[in-house]
Amino acid sequence: MDGAIFLQQVVNGMSLGGMYALIAIGYTMVYGVLRLINFAHADVMMVGAFTTLFLFSS
Repeated sequence: MDGAIFLQQVVNGMSLGGMYALIAIGYTMVYGVLRLINFAHADVMMVGAFTTLFLFSS
């Protein structure tokens, strides 16, 4: 395996893991305050993803 490909996969894994960690921290904070699971995090994440897609594609 090429070293550059391995390094790229490590960076991809770290960034995906970071996103998962941020989502988990958000759920934990909301549950800690409200004692209720709020599944609207996915909606907010999709709005951000579509906004980023729109800004970078135009």
